[in-house]
Amino acid sequence: MLNKIEQLLDKEGIILKEFTELLIRLMDYGVICRDESQVEQILYDRYLRIEQIMQDYLSLMGIRLQHDRRFQFVRCYPPGAQIPGMEDDDQPFNGGLRVRLSQNEVALVLVLRSQYDKALREGMVDEQGCVLVSLESLSIALKNLLGRSLPDQLTERKNLFRRMRQLRLIQLSNEDALDSSEFWLKVRPMIMSYVSDDVLSSLLNEDDTSMKEGLSSQTDEPSQVNEPDEASEIEADESQEETN
Repeated sequence: MLNKIEQLLDKEGIILKEFTELLIRLMDYGVICRDESQVEQILYDRYLRIEQIMQDYLSLMGIRLQHDRRFQFVRCYPPGAQIPGMEDDDQPFNGGLRVRLSQNEVALVLVLRSQYDKALREGMVDEQGCVLVSLESLSIALKNLLGRSLPDQLTERKNLFRRMRQLRLIQLSNEDALDSSEFWLKVRPMIMSYVSDDVLSSLLNEDDTSMKEGLSSQTDEPSQVNEPDEASEIEADESQEETN
């Protein structure tokens, strides 16, 4: 099999080491965004050349890829995951490649999704599909929608937004300014695949309090976002902080 892969790669001018580098990066971070860094630009362009090889290789493990050519990002999903715009598979899932987010992370993802949807309706989206959101508006939405607040401690707040950046849900220009209400950040279009339209509708429905009840429960327990009648849970691929 390895020889076959090398033969296919050789036709595209890619060596096995470069294939391995791309594979490890995608599995490690869970997502590659071309506009994130020069490193990811190189890796994304490499992916374009061997997309079918990557898909075939990862499909052996039940891992599927979502490739958004418009906004130039690739995400990998573990077996059993629901992928927007793709048919669900019937493979069993026991939690292997997924990790659960904390209550604060779940709440912020939900609010980021609501703010993105609002900007989308107003046509306030740039060419990369991103929307600008102020820290002040996030804080207000967090309070109004979920009755929660951002962490008071700057270190905790940085860690929270750094996690969102690791998941490629936001772009940060300077996280040291997170203690200022004048701080702005960009929400990426990937947020659309993290929170379903049904969950967002439930969140924005003033008569539906299940989200608030779920997020008000034990902070040590993760929540389930895809099921509004239970506590909210976000499923995400394990990522490390971008160091490039």
